Amino acid sequence: MGLDRRFEHVAVLMGGVSAERDISLRSGAAAVTGLRACGYTVTPIELQQTVLAIPPGIEAVFLALHGTFGEDGTIQQALMQRGIPFTGSGVDSSRLAMDKAASKACWMRQGIPTAAFHVVTKPGPSPSDFPLVVKPVSQGSSIGVHLVRSAADWDAAVGDALQYDSRVMVETYVPGRELTVGILGGMPLPVVEIVAPEGWYGFGAKYTTGQTRYDVPAAISGQEAKHLQKVALEAFTALGCSGFGRVDFRLSPDGEAMVLEVNTIPGLTETSLLPKAAAAAGISFTQLCGRIMETAGMGYEQEAMHA
Repeated sequence: MGLDRRFEHVAVLMGGVSAERDISLRSGAAAVTGLRACGYTVTPIELQQTVLAIPPGIEAVFLALHGTFGEDGTIQQALMQRGIPFTGSGVDSSRLAMDKAASKACWMRQGIPTAAFHVVTKPGPSPSDFPLVVKPVSQGSSIGVHLVRSAADWDAAVGDALQYDSRVMVETYVPGRELTVGILGGMPLPVVEIVAPEGWYGFGAKYTTGQTRYDVPAAISGQEAKHLQKVALEAFTALGCSGFGRVDFRLSPDGEAMVLEVNTIPGLTETSLLPKAAAAAGISFTQLCGRIMETAGMGYEQEAMHA
């Protein structure tokens, strides 16, 4: 492969305690296969609780954990304290990216385009006009996320989202197209367009093979693609993120790109978007796993512009 490995014996952390556990197990299993194909000695570690046990001899950790105790900075803090390099963003940037409301506030301060939003903590009247997107502030994989088109569906959507988080973000719905830009080693990958059933990329559309079409690269102009890649890198950097990740967008009919969120540990399953984007750039799944592994560091974070 020609990969210059800094590490020989690595661990892949997967599973965990979040609502995204099953997806994490699939990502982790794929990463184990990819890293072994690169020539690493790989020890899979399936977390069942918020206790971290790393066997002796592990030189670095590939994080395939999603959600709480995976993307929220806690596992990163534990690894940093033990002096074990890990993949992806550091403690503060992971925590910030996991908090969708704090991320959006950061982008708004810096003029990075994102939809207007409110945060609610209990059932009550809608804070703005429909249609709205309701989502838990610190959850992923479209769990607890709803597109609310009218007042008739409002209470049920908020009630469901509150099952997953004490804070719920209510975001102005941006009509148009759903696109995403992967980031690998500080470089944006080709833009992917997500063409979901009825235009809504919910949990079922995301994780049911065959439900959704993915256009890689997206059928947009070269100028639009460059703009999305530029904004993606700005949004990623603004949160202090590093290593790899994925930035999700809505592209309105008039061509305005609005950042939805940054995923600091994007999925690596057979339907996941980062491997599709890498493949479009000529990077095989095995190479992708190797490149991610070689970005592992000691919780290093870029000088975040929000600081």
